[in-house]
Amino acid sequence: MVVVILIAGLFLAFANGANDNFKGVATLLGSRTTNYKTALIWASLTTFAGSMAAFFLAQKLMINFSGKGLVPDQIVQLSSFSISVACAAALTVFLATQFGFPISTTHAITGALVGAGTLASAGNINLGNLASTFFLPLLISPVIAIIGAYGLYPAFSHLRRKLGVSRESCICIGNEVIMKAPKNLAVGSAAAQIQVECCPQISVGTTVSCEERYLGHVWGLSAKSVIDAVHFLSAGLVGFARGLNDTPKIAAILLVGNFVDPLISIFAVAVIMGVGGFVSAKKIAETMSYQITELNDGQGLSANLVTSLVVIGASQLGVPVSTTHVSCGSLFGIGAVTKTAHWGSILKIVLAWLITLPVACVFGFLAFAVFRGAF
Repeated sequence: MVVVILIAGLFLAFANGANDNFKGVATLLGSRTTNYKTALIWASLTTFAGSMAAFFLAQKLMINFSGKGLVPDQIVQLSSFSISVACAAALTVFLATQFGFPISTTHAITGALVGAGTLASAGNINLGNLASTFFLPLLISPVIAIIGAYGLYPAFSHLRRKLGVSRESCICIGNEVIMKAPKNLAVGSAAAQIQVECCPQISVGTTVSCEERYLGHVWGLSAKSVIDAVHFLSAGLVGFARGLNDTPKIAAILLVGNFVDPLISIFAVAVIMGVGGFVSAKKIAETMSYQITELNDGQGLSANLVTSLVVIGASQLGVPVSTTHVSCGSLFGIGAVTKTAHWGSILKIVLAWLITLPVACVFGFLAFAVFRGAF
C-alpha cells in the first residue's frame, strides 16, 4: 500500500514537472535571452530551491490539499482516496502535456479531490470550503496577473523613455583627460604650465561614445546586460515561487497515514519534478515561449515580476493559486498591451483550463471506484 501511494504521488510529481517546470523561464526563451537547455537548467535549480523552502514556508498548503475540510476526515485517511486523487490528477496533467497545453496542476488536484471525494463520501462535499478555499482563488489569480502585467509594463516603458534609456545605454567608467592651469596665468606661458591628468570618471551614454571619450580600457554596464540579469533573476524567482506553491500540494498526498516523513516527501517530490521537466518539458516550452505572445526582454521581465509576486504572496497566505494561470495570465496581459497576443492559441489554452477540473473530477470518481476495494 505504501509503495502504491509513493508511485501515485511521484507520478503526479513527474507530470507536474513536465507541465510546469518551464513556465517561469518561458520568457527567457521567448525573448531570445537564452537557449532552451540553459533555461531548463535554471528552472530546475530554482524550482528545487523553492520546493525545499516549502517545508518551512508553505505548510498550510499541505493541509489544504490533503482534502481536510473538503471531505470528512475519515475519508482523507483512506489510502484508496489519496491514490485515486494522485492518479486522476497525474493522468489529467500528463495528457495535457502530451498535447502541449499548459494546464493547472492545482485545478487537476482540486477536480480529483472533488471526484474521488464525491464517491467516497456519498456526496458529502463541503461546498462552502470548496468555493472559498479553492475555486475563488483559482478564478481570481489569472485576472490579477493580467491586470498586473497590463499596468506594470507600460509603467516600466514610460519610466525608460522618461530617463532616456535605450538598449545601447551604458553606465561607463573610464579615464578622462583633465587639463589644469594656474589662475592669473600670463597668456604666453600658459602652455608650459598647464597640467594634464587622467582621472576616473563615471558617465551615462553609449558604449561607442564612451570609447571615444575615454582613454585606454573602458568598463561599461549596458542597459541590456542589466535587464538580462534581472530577467534571469525574475525567472528564477518564478521557479522558486512555483516550487514553493506546488510541492506541498503534491507532498500532501504522500503524507497519508504518516508513512513518510514530511521532509523526505518534499525532497522526493522536488527531485521527481525536476526529472519530469528534463524529460518532457519541450512541448510546453514551445507553447509558453512562442505561441502566446511576442516578447522582448523587458516584457518578459515585467511578466515574471507579476507572476512571482502573486504566487509567492499566495503561498505565504496558504491560498491555492495556480502558477499556470498566473504565469499565463501575465503573458496574456503583456500580449494585450503590446497588441502582439496570439488570440487563437490563448483561446485553446483557456478552453484547456475550463475542462481540466471536470476531466480530473471524472478521473477521480472512476479511480476511486477502482481502488476503494483494493486498499
